Amino acid sequence: MIYDVIVIGAGPAGLCAAIYAVRRNLKTLVINKGVVGGQLLLAKEVGNYPGFETISGPELAKRMHEHAKKNQVEIVQDEVIKIEVDNNKIKNVKTIENEYKSKAVIIATGCTHRKLGVEGEKEFTGKGVSYCATCDAPFFKGRAVAVVGGGNTAVSDALYLSDIAKKVYLIHRRDELRAEEVEQKKLKEKKVEFMLKSVIVKIAGDKMVNGILVRNLDTNETKELEVSGVFISVGNKPSPEFCEELGVKKTDKGYLEVNQKQETNIEGIFAAGDVTGGVLQIATAVGGGCVASLSAYEYVKRPYWSK
Repeated sequence: MIYDVIVIGAGPAGLCAAIYAVRRNLKTLVINKGVVGGQLLLAKEVGNYPGFETISGPELAKRMHEHAKKNQVEIVQDEVIKIEVDNNKIKNVKTIENEYKSKAVIIATGCTHRKLGVEGEKEFTGKGVSYCATCDAPFFKGRAVAVVGGGNTAVSDALYLSDIAKKVYLIHRRDELRAEEVEQKKLKEKKVEFMLKSVIVKIAGDKMVNGILVRNLDTNETKELEVSGVFISVGNKPSPEFCEELGVKKTDKGYLEVNQKQETNIEGIFAAGDVTGGVLQIATAVGGGCVASLSAYEYVKRPYWSK
């Protein structure tokens, strides 16, 4: 069987693309590596998505998933490891467990969390090192924790943790934060200690994290802090390794390069959502998914207006 469209990823961009595709009567398959919802599952509260004054990320993901199911979108849980294009321009999408064929592919795999790359980070991931404050904060009630980063996510994490943890350190390598001023103002009213122009050089512990070594970039002095948790919020990086072999062009920041129709440089391969960079928001991910799906429809069906 040959699908019209295979969507890789089931976050906001992927689900939106799939819904549009099935409503255009395209035989559609969604292949998703993990739990449906993507980065939405990590958002404690969403207050800027039209139609909802406030809604939790998991609840919004649930509603998008239910919407897709009502439109009979087929979703399988598997991981794509390779895509090959044959002489008839059919895309062979190979996963760990199966192989699927499609006329068009929409890549909506989102991003993965960036790592610090310091000693102890890998060893203590899941043992005090976390990349999701809303997921793991309850485990650190009444304890001291550190948040690393200077953007909106880091500040949001620090705010959230300040209501749960005994002490919160915010560590950022520059002398000022990138986060929105209104969020920074909220942070200053909380029990958060700023450590600017500083970096973590080591995460220590026994079975669990019990401390970190922080170096000041101005003085080069190091300081040991007793913390039970380290929340790393230093951004994301695009995740689809299979794009390397396929030859999809990337931007200088590593995101997939697309035009206004969400087309990559490979014919019949489209991309949408965080994997394409730009403004990493739910609204832009959904918009990109919509455009990618309609462009895929034009590619597959060749309607008169696309000729």
